[in-house]
Amino acid sequence: MLKIIKGMQELDKEEMENRIARVNATMAMEGMPLTEEEKDVLRDIYPGKISYEEVISELIEKYTES
Repeated sequence: MLKIIKGMQELDKEEMENRIARVNATMAMEGMPLTEEEKDVLRDIYPGKISYEEVISELIEKYTES
């Protein structure tokens, strides 16, 4: 079984997907369901492949006019 360690918290793949589904459900209630690209970003954040700070920086750079 794949286990993902984030800080002191250990998540298996099923729990990670459950958390992403809950985030998606919350966003969908507000009329903004997650895209597959956004879900993939979360899948990269949970195991520590990328930090949320890096994601925020990338988004700021992407949407800031030069």
